[in-house]
Amino acid sequence: MLRTIVVIFVMAAGCAGNAMVTPPSAPAPPPAEAAPPPAADWQITEQGAEHEIEGFADRVSVLPGERFRLRVSTTAPRFTATAFRMGATVTRVWASGEVRGEEQPPPRAAAGDMVTAAHWKPSLEVATDGWPEGAYLLRLDASSGAQRYVPITVRSASARGKVVLVNAVTTWQAYNRWGGRSLYKGPDLVFGSRSLAVSFDRPYDFNGARQFLELEKDAIQVAERSGVRLAYLTSHDLRPGILDGARAVISMGHDEYWSPEMRAVVTKARDRGTNLAFLGANAVYWRIQLKDRVLECDKVKRCLHWRDSKPESSLVGQMYDCFPAEATYIVRRPRHWIFQGTRGRRFPGMAGVETDKVSRGSPRDLEVLAESPVNCAGRRTVSHSTYYVARSGAGVFSAGTMRWVCGMAGRHCGHGVPDAAAPFTRRATTNILTRFAKGPAGRL
Repeated sequence: MLRTIVVIFVMAAGCAGNAMVTPPSAPAPPPAEAAPPPAADWQITEQGAEHEIEGFADRVSVLPGERFRLRVSTTAPRFTATAFRMGATVTRVWASGEVRGEEQPPPRAAAGDMVTAAHWKPSLEVATDGWPEGAYLLRLDASSGAQRYVPITVRSASARGKVVLVNAVTTWQAYNRWGGRSLYKGPDLVFGSRSLAVSFDRPYDFNGARQFLELEKDAIQVAERSGVRLAYLTSHDLRPGILDGARAVISMGHDEYWSPEMRAVVTKARDRGTNLAFLGANAVYWRIQLKDRVLECDKVKRCLHWRDSKPESSLVGQMYDCFPAEATYIVRRPRHWIFQGTRGRRFPGMAGVETDKVSRGSPRDLEVLAESPVNCAGRRTVSHSTYYVARSGAGVFSAGTMRWVCGMAGRHCGHGVPDAAAPFTRRATTNILTRFAKGPAGRL
C-alpha cells in the first residue's frame, strides 16, 4: 500500500584496506545559466535478482556541497552510479566511473530485532558541490545488468519565504523489509516477528525508491512547475527552527510515522501562520521515537497511535479511517478556490487505498470539500477532503486519500483511475501551492 521517493549521489573514494577501483572525480558542474539537459534514461530497466546490487547512503539528507558515503553490495564484478535530480524535469547531475564490485556481509541483528548494514564498507564518497537543492535518486548499475536506486535529499538551509516539500523518509523506513524485517512483519511474514526498531543504515527494498516514485515524485514535479519558491527537507530533518519563516509545508502521499518533535515543529509553524497541505491519507498516525538513524516503534507499549493521546485530526483536520478502500472520489464543493479551474466531479478509483474522514478532534470550522462513499471491507464509511483555517490564519488542506498524488498520473495510476484525474489533481495542487506561497491563506 505504499510507494517511494529517492535521492542519490555518488563520487569515488577508496577505503583503507579495500582495493577497489576509484572512479574519476565528478565533472565540474555546468554554469548556473546552463542547466543540465533533461535525462530520458533515469528509469530502471532491469532490476535483476534480489541482492544482485543494492546500497544505501550514510546520510538521509545533506546540505549543498556536503559529502556522504555510499555503501554498495553487489555480486557483479563492477558497478557504476549515476545521480539524477527528480523535479519538473529529471536531470543527470553526476556519474561515476567503474567501481570494483564487492559482496558485503549479511545484515546483522541488533536490539529490538532490528537489522542493520552499518558494518558494510564504504564504496564511494560523494561530493555534492554544485548540486541544486532537491530530491535525488542515485541509480546503481551492475556490470551484470541489474539496477537499484538509492535516495538522498539535498536539503535547504533555510525555509524562509518558501513552500517546503517534505520527503516522508520515516514512513519509507517503517515499511522497508530489507533484511527480512520491517515494523510490520518479520521473516515469517507475521506481525509477531516484526522489528521493534528499524535502521536507516540499510538499503530500501524492491527497487530502492518505491514509495518516493509512487507517492511523491509527481507532487514534486507539479510543485516545481508551479513557479513558487521551494525548499526541500525530509521528515528526519523536522527539528526546532527548521521551518522558521516558511510559507507552507507540504506532506506528500503517505506520511504516517511522526515523532513528538516532528509534530511539535509542524504545529508551531502552523500556529505562526505557515500553511499546511497533506497530499495523502493516514498522516500523523504512529507516535514514534527517532534517535539519529534509528526509528523505534514497538506498536504495543511505547509507540502508540497519536489519537490515543492527541488526535491527529487537530492538526491534519481529519484522521485515518479505512484500509483497503476502493471508491470514486466525489467533489462536494466545486466552487471552492482549491478547485478553481478544474473539470470533473467524479473520479473512479481515486479514493483509496487508505482514506481519512472527519472525526473527533477535527476543527469546528472545518470545510468538507469532497465526500466519497467507501465500502471498507464490508463496512460503509466515507472519505473526506477537508480544509480549515487556524487561528494564525494558516490554511490546512488534507486530501484524505492516498491516491491524490497517484492521480496525477491519470490512468497510469491504475485502480481504474481515469486520465481526467491528472489535470484535476495537478490544477488543484497548483492552486494550493500558489495561494499558500503568498502567506497565511486564511488572511488572503
